[in-house]
Amino acid sequence: MQGEETMENDNGVICQLKDSEGVSLGPPIYLPLHVSPKHLQQIVNNLLDNEEKLPYALYIRDRQLVDELGNFLIKNRVSVERVVEIVYQPQAVFRVRPVTRCSATIAAHKGAVLSLAFSPDGKHLASGSSDTTVRLWDLNTQTPWHTCVGHTHSVLSIAWSPDSKYLVSGSKAGELQCWDIQTGKPLGRSLRGHKKWINDISWEPIHLQAPSHLFVSASKDGDARIWDVILMRCVMCLSGHTKSVTCVKWGGDGFIYTGSKDRTIKVWDPKEVKLIRELRGHGLRVNSLALSTDFVLRTGAFDHKGFDYDSPEEMKEAALDRYNKVRGNAPERLVSCSDDKSIYVWEPLVTKHSKFRLTGHQQPVNHVAVSPDGRWLASASFDKSVRLWNISTGKFVHAFRGHVGRVYRICWSPDSRYLLSGSKDSTLKVWDIRELKLKHDLPGHFDRVYAVDWSPNGEKVASGGKDRKLKIYMS
Repeated sequence: MQGEETMENDNGVICQLKDSEGVSLGPPIYLPLHVSPKHLQQIVNNLLDNEEKLPYALYIRDRQLVDELGNFLIKNRVSVERVVEIVYQPQAVFRVRPVTRCSATIAAHKGAVLSLAFSPDGKHLASGSSDTTVRLWDLNTQTPWHTCVGHTHSVLSIAWSPDSKYLVSGSKAGELQCWDIQTGKPLGRSLRGHKKWINDISWEPIHLQAPSHLFVSASKDGDARIWDVILMRCVMCLSGHTKSVTCVKWGGDGFIYTGSKDRTIKVWDPKEVKLIRELRGHGLRVNSLALSTDFVLRTGAFDHKGFDYDSPEEMKEAALDRYNKVRGNAPERLVSCSDDKSIYVWEPLVTKHSKFRLTGHQQPVNHVAVSPDGRWLASASFDKSVRLWNISTGKFVHAFRGHVGRVYRICWSPDSRYLLSGSKDSTLKVWDIRELKLKHDLPGHFDRVYAVDWSPNGEKVASGGKDRKLKIYMS
């Protein structure tokens, strides 16, 4: 191979260091072939003039550099006749240990577990079921804490406020209910206005408004509604879709994104109460939306250290700082997936045209999720596979295969090193993003897995499904 011959006759290679957005870190530099990732991290820190030395992950062609540069280039058949591009990505300051064992199997509900979520501060877990109840769980004893009764139909969606003070659930009857976390009792009457069931719920980011009190719901009736949990009423109705609104996101810039069965995605300005843009491209219904800042919007001011804050303003400031670090200089990106087997990456505040169209799945794409560091995009499909993409370049990285049934849901570990998937085949699987392989197979459910979540502090994974069981996994 010509690249190998060139390296045998030379002791180095010309490389260009770039950030994840493709911005060069100075001019190309000549690097010896024996340079290690540790040495490269030192070079990046020096070039960035970092006072505090930060850890960086380094990638060549979307594969992480974990060996000496020369060995990596030979192993991956990278030509050295051209400048080798090395992408540096700040790493999480903590490491999540992959979950390996089931620590609790709980007969959680009398019906299928349809939704579950850890609170942003990592202290609580909530689940919603077809038995019409919401349950709050004590994570220390792994036993039920409160059973929240008040819905008249299946609980399809639940969402925590970014400050962890409120939990809202939406049902198949079209009603929403806000719950008192300490008592498990309803906070006031149920919120009514939607004519059909609730598909999704998203809270206003806390770096925009603290304390949290506004959230938006998406319904099969074709509307999205904004609710105030202090006033306990609808304060705004976003109408315009011609069919069911299947998913909704409240972005970090303050705009609301709704995906629909009518194949469109709409961008709303809640301050002006108007539609500002419509995104078209999908040929069939939009199934799921994800933002490049999803994790930090969900967790707000809480990182893995679990700080307690003295005031809402202090929390707002901390959340804004975390948001700006994750977003960086790039615009907030929106990802959508559809029954048409495609995935689109958008920069909706820049243009109505998609940035990338990602294809490769052979069946409808049911769910998409962006890694907490904003680098990777994962997609789950009915074709039994999970695919990994580079969200900045739109390049396909790897297909994770191992499930023998449809993959319903995926979620990331907080350090972006592992991906979790839940399937119709009754299993969960943990995928290693660095090694691009299956890390752990987690059997235990007796039927399809509908809901999965990884706690924001990285310590636990929860899953629920048709077998009515809630399972908690630990490392």
